[in-house]
Amino acid sequence: MSSAINIEAVKAYLLDLQDRICHALEQADGKATFVEDAWERGEDNNPLALTGGGRTRVITGGTIEKGGVNFSHVRGAALPASATANRPELAGRSFQAMGVSLVIHPENPYIPTSHANVRFFVAEKEGEAPVWWFGGGFDLTPFYPFEEDVVHWHQVSKDLCAPFGDEVYPKYKKWCDEYFFLKHRNETRGVGGLFFDDLNTWDGELNFERSFAFMQAVGNGYIDAVVPVIERRKSTPWGERERKFQCYRRGRYVEFNLVFDRGTIFGLQTGGRTESILMSMPPVAHWDYDWNPEPGSPEALLYTDFLPHRDWV
Repeated sequence: MSSAINIEAVKAYLLDLQDRICHALEQADGKATFVEDAWERGEDNNPLALTGGGRTRVITGGTIEKGGVNFSHVRGAALPASATANRPELAGRSFQAMGVSLVIHPENPYIPTSHANVRFFVAEKEGEAPVWWFGGGFDLTPFYPFEEDVVHWHQVSKDLCAPFGDEVYPKYKKWCDEYFFLKHRNETRGVGGLFFDDLNTWDGELNFERSFAFMQAVGNGYIDAVVPVIERRKSTPWGERERKFQCYRRGRYVEFNLVFDRGTIFGLQTGGRTESILMSMPPVAHWDYDWNPEPGSPEALLYTDFLPHRDWV
């Protein structure tokens, strides 16, 4: 059991994870490569005294129509409302936040959109012990789903959780199903995966090493989960009908990220770097008034067989 934190070890892991994810996605894409935009900011640039920097990496124009893999490490004088809503005792503390966050929007509608995020927060106050926690997860948003892909995604999720206890996968799968839910549409965003937050204890005691190990398992698991799906579907023929439905469903992605997503809200509330925060948006999306899929169609299958919560493995 260990509660002593090692911020530098977390940062080193996250930087390496960003490198490995970008390499794996470039290999799976086969056409395009990531372009890096390194950035730094000082207190003079924003009203919230936010400092720090990051590496924004974007890939476009290949199998992946638009994708971004971000690393950031920022410090602030006071936690924003989004971070203290559930923990009001932390209001007024200074903080550090670091993480890797990514969204991949493939061009082919038969390849799902995927998202992953792993992050570490430390809230500090002079004379008191730091309060820290990990969060993250990954989830899959298909348009024309294949059961094989969804089962694989969840099998990877279950397998990476197994060393941490039998209760971990069901707990974080359920949290993911409930988190990525559009209340105003009464539908899930996709087929889920894992979601966890405020993680710092195991067996009722603070445990940095085990919490950090779980965060690493999730970060590494995204690569294992996503690459086989891209490889299997990237040569599937598609046309205007599939593209239209893909763009329609991407609209749901935009709605969730702007209205509900904690990371987006936190970034905007802290005066974060807007280009990096909104990197998650698809390059093309559209909204059709009161559209519904034709019963029995491939598009309807998403709604009837995949979006309702299921135990996939």
